[in-house]
Amino acid sequence: MTPAVDLLTLGESMVSLRTGGPISAGGCLSMHVAGAESNVAVGAARLGHRVRWAGVIGSDPHGEFILRQLRGEGIDVLHREDTVRSTGVMFLEQRTADVTRAYYYRSASAGSTLNRDDVDGALTGGARVLHLTGITAALSPQAQEAVEYAASRAKRAGILVSLDVNYRSKLWSRDEARAALARVVPYASILIASDDELKLVAPDLERADPEAERDSSEAAEALAAKQLLDLGVQEVVVKRGAAGAGVHTAAGRHESPAVPVTSIDTVGAGDAFTAGYLSALLDGENVAGRLSRGALAGAFAVSTAGDWEGLPRTRELALLGNHVAGSTQR
Repeated sequence: MTPAVDLLTLGESMVSLRTGGPISAGGCLSMHVAGAESNVAVGAARLGHRVRWAGVIGSDPHGEFILRQLRGEGIDVLHREDTVRSTGVMFLEQRTADVTRAYYYRSASAGSTLNRDDVDGALTGGARVLHLTGITAALSPQAQEAVEYAASRAKRAGILVSLDVNYRSKLWSRDEARAALARVVPYASILIASDDELKLVAPDLERADPEAERDSSEAAEALAAKQLLDLGVQEVVVKRGAAGAGVHTAAGRHESPAVPVTSIDTVGAGDAFTAGYLSALLDGENVAGRLSRGALAGAFAVSTAGDWEGLPRTRELALLGNHVAGSTQR
């Protein structure tokens, strides 16, 4: 039976209120949808895939806004409406050209109540890939249990599980993240992390090599990847921002440089990369092809404003493939 969707992702979407300067100085705020999982959902949908996002929203205008935006992107939305709790809100401040700060108002939000029943409903009909992040697991013990349950149930059903560590220090400590994610990693076929997040999911690294902190980052990364591959992960994807990305598999290591563009807004770039990578996987591309599409999607993200607004459609990927900076298509 053909799965209902290509990509299923579940988590919390919030309203993001963005400002181009210090919040304390006042000024105009623009309203957007934010959330790592919904960012990936939009990115994959724009690249031609059948995508479902599942989550919980409040019975408020913020939740209505989120649903309208996601549905407008062609995403199949499966949501539960909480009549008691509110939809989460985030303020995003462009403090300087190089520093963006996030302020969360999501404690005890509707999205944090995600549970096993929500997961069961989301998985009805199946999916080719389930994408999860550590952000959802950080929201509450209930959401943490839901993420672990989703990963285990998906793997039992033969659904490929993708896990992006996406560590957020404002949501939980590194020790809390390490303990929780250790229960999810064994179900993941694809594990995605920035280079500084690898130790959270390869906790034996320090015990295996006390000199790891003083060793080269390349050697430490290789050691962490080996531990994860030994746990059953098939692809360890490492995001390095402007330094490109790499993938470790049992067959070896693959590297890809970042696409050179003028950076405007780095928020959501990692999610864009992930969307591109998973899109190429769904299209049957090899690891090199996945890295290439991930890098292109990430380049669109950083060179346009917004978490996901500038993400490309399939026909637009070539725009940055051989572009000349500052050029105009005529």
